Amino acid sequence: MTQARTPRADAVRNRKKILTAAGEQITAHGPEVGMDEIASAAGVAVGTLYRHFPTKTDLVAAVVAEYVARVADDAEATLARVDGGATRALEELTAFLGRVIEQSATDRAVKAAAQTLGAQPGDHADEDRASAAVAGLIRAGQADGDIHADITVEDIYLLFSTAPTNRPPAARKRWLALVTPGLTSQARRTAN
Repeated sequence: MTQARTPRADAVRNRKKILTAAGEQITAHGPEVGMDEIASAAGVAVGTLYRHFPTKTDLVAAVVAEYVARVADDAEATLARVDGGATRALEELTAFLGRVIEQSATDRAVKAAAQTLGAQPGDHADEDRASAAVAGLIRAGQADGDIHADITVEDIYLLFSTAPTNRPPAARKRWLALVTPGLTSQARRTAN
């Protein structure tokens, strides 16, 4: 049995630089930005970019996967604060929603590129981590009596998908203020 080789430090650095540059370039110039421009922004040769990412779809999928991993890390850290008793789940869940929406507003062009190119991360482990952490936040908020009993992870994803990420920050903040009461256990009508 052969053991997988650990990537060289310069290869790891180059990959990180390429992913960062790709996210920035796609956000600044849209999905049509060229691989040459991304390589130049990353400070690497275009051949280096293609060794890491043979197609633009592969590159965009990796950028999206990195975004999902950051969201999962944030969700787990949020749940850890709640589990540690630092704050209440509703407060943390609301703050988490706000952070994800702001990041989504920044990465809007990357998502458009992913949809245009059909780029989807192949590994769903980070999505699963995020979902598990969000489920934990919901359960904790329901146990506190702050989050309505019918709220699900799918509801939180619905909120993400309907957030006004193409609107100015003030509009996004107002949207969050308007939807947050829908999560709470305060008297509200249940949708049929």
